[in-house]
Amino acid sequence: MPQDSGKSRQEISLVGRILSLETMLLLMGVASLVYGIVNGAETSILWGIIIIPGVFILMKVRRKDWQKHWQDLEAERKAHDGRKTPPPDTPPEK
Repeated sequence: MPQDSGKSRQEISLVGRILSLETMLLLMGVASLVYGIVNGAETSILWGIIIIPGVFILMKVRRKDWQKHWQDLEAERKAHDGRKTPPPDTPPEK
């Protein structure tokens, strides 16, 4: 039975990759480029030329170690919160 669970997880992962944001954007860019070339629509060609490299830039940015980035921000926030803030200046009571 554990093999079936692993296989279904792999299939879900594969479907997730196929239907990912990057894949959809790439397909949209290619479709726009092809449509523009076939029908002579310069705007569609322009969008295709902009979208396709944008997908590869998006993929590169998403590869960054975002988990490490968020851990660093959290540690910085905790260090900031851990500092004692001086009490506000209040006039002496009479």
